[in-house]
Amino acid sequence: MTAETTFDATSDTLANLLNEVATGRLQLPDFQRGWVWDDEHIAAVITSVARSFPIGAVMTLQTGGEVRFKPRLVEGVTFKGEEPKPERLLLDGQQRLTSMYQALMLKHAIRTRDAKRRDVDVFYYVDINRVMGTAEDREAAVFSVPANRQVTGAFGREVKLDLSSREKEFSERCFPLNMTFASDEWFTGWMQYWNYAPAEIELFNKFRSAFIDTFKSYAVPVIQLRRTASKEAVCRVFEKVNTGGVSLTAFELLTATFAAEEFNLREDWFGIAKSTSPEKGRAGRMTEAGEVLKVIEATDFLQAVNLLYTAAGKALTEAGQGGRGVPSAISCTRQSILDLPLAGYRDHADRAEEGFKRVRQFLWRERVFSGYDLPYRTQLVPLAAILTSLGDRWNDAPIRARVRNWYWCGVFGELYGSAIESRFARDLPEVVAWALGADVAPQTVQDCNFFNDRLRTLQSRQSAAYKGLHALIMQRGGARDWRTGAEVQEQTYFDESIDIHHIFPRAWCERQGVARGIYNSIVNKTALSASTNRFLGGDAPSVYLKRLQDRQKLAAGEIDGYLNTHFVDAIRLRADDLVGMLVARADALAREISHATGRPVTGVDFLEIFGGTVEVDDTIEEAA
Repeated sequence: MTAETTFDATSDTLANLLNEVATGRLQLPDFQRGWVWDDEHIAAVITSVARSFPIGAVMTLQTGGEVRFKPRLVEGVTFKGEEPKPERLLLDGQQRLTSMYQALMLKHAIRTRDAKRRDVDVFYYVDINRVMGTAEDREAAVFSVPANRQVTGAFGREVKLDLSSREKEFSERCFPLNMTFASDEWFTGWMQYWNYAPAEIELFNKFRSAFIDTFKSYAVPVIQLRRTASKEAVCRVFEKVNTGGVSLTAFELLTATFAAEEFNLREDWFGIAKSTSPEKGRAGRMTEAGEVLKVIEATDFLQAVNLLYTAAGKALTEAGQGGRGVPSAISCTRQSILDLPLAGYRDHADRAEEGFKRVRQFLWRERVFSGYDLPYRTQLVPLAAILTSLGDRWNDAPIRARVRNWYWCGVFGELYGSAIESRFARDLPEVVAWALGADVAPQTVQDCNFFNDRLRTLQSRQSAAYKGLHALIMQRGGARDWRTGAEVQEQTYFDESIDIHHIFPRAWCERQGVARGIYNSIVNKTALSASTNRFLGGDAPSVYLKRLQDRQKLAAGEIDGYLNTHFVDAIRLRADDLVGMLVARADALAREISHATGRPVTGVDFLEIFGGTVEVDDTIEEAA
């Protein structure tokens, strides 16, 4: 049996399409991004039409069917009274049709951007003589002028082209493109200006035939989805359509499908901006819960919702209560998110939001306070679903300990950088079961391997493990400030601008000829406030430690106590023994990683890794 087609492939004239735009019969679905084309793109598409080059097909959807979207007028279209209801919606072609509608039909200047990305108000013209010239001339015939219709030079002191009146347009032989579909009126003025000179009439008639008539007869391929098309068919189309050259996200696609059931996903996520009492959406509420949650994107949230929804469906299926449309496997791939029904979103969105708030509490205890120091944003998706699924027990000490092991295995195993949706789907059931007492460790825990020599190659924030060690130093040691003695907490982290700084200062190391690959390792860095780091300067540790003691009037033992909270060997540091300090600290940090992950740290001896400081090659590639 042959499936009934859901679309028609035909063509329409540009003139008719623009007339439908102007009368509101052709509108946009409200979820579409705004019009973004710049001056260069607008001139280029007009030139393509003028030369009868193809500009690509447009795609529309007949209204009145199962799929319903809130419509909005194409940018630039206005009505004084009630807005008309559209007969079809423009799914693909917004940038092209909006650009041509504004350039060819609006009587006021167009707001766009110039080559320097500055906002400009312009009108579009065509040079009549150049249109009649060579191919190169025709390519450059379309141009824009400022809103005052004057092109100037010498910082505005010299007028190079003045089109500020009809007479000046006639004199310069420049035709305003917004008269393209009303050219007879302009031609009447042209003939009067040139006193009905036969040569000028002939010139305009040739121009009309070569240029204006091209716009009136230009045919645009149209793919029109019928009103009988299903939501699934329309959604599939959205997946293939680009808006302004940027692929639609899963959030935007789901926004479109939920709109068919009169649910505004965008408002649910971003909130409603009102002049009085604006309503926060889920994104705003989560941000209020903690700074670190500012990094959560709409698609991350949908992935967490879908993990919970498909996990619930899988449980029903396994209990023999599944059925048509009930998921039988846990998933958060793009396609599975697009299959998420509105009822499934409603059932699990609040649970996912609560899960991310628990994530904030979890990370706070691990001393991850901001997105800047977050090892992996992506890992928060399964973490939110896991903490939600564990219910109130997520905070029980033995359960939280196992979740913590899994989290740090992901960080130090560096397992959440790519191709992660399948890992998310495994993590949720495996970590929940393990946390509740199952013997088999999750695959992520089993996959975690950290080797000693990785410590040396951790050179920058490009690495999740680099950020992870920063958090462990603040968490396990306390990382008390070397001047104030204050332990790092959320408030001091932000108030004192805590960041990662060198223990043996870079300037001192470079004076000693120490290779960058040694002194720039995370092992020679720790969490210090900005003011403390400035106080240390570029001096040897023996010098800045004495300066600290003298300024603070502290005994050496007190300073040494602060150093110990950073896993720094005070004796070796005071002796300016770089290699000795690095070896001792690397050993201590390796033990901390092993404690956090519950996995052994193996590899070559640390003295082999950090010894021979001057001779070591400093061209170390940061691991992906």
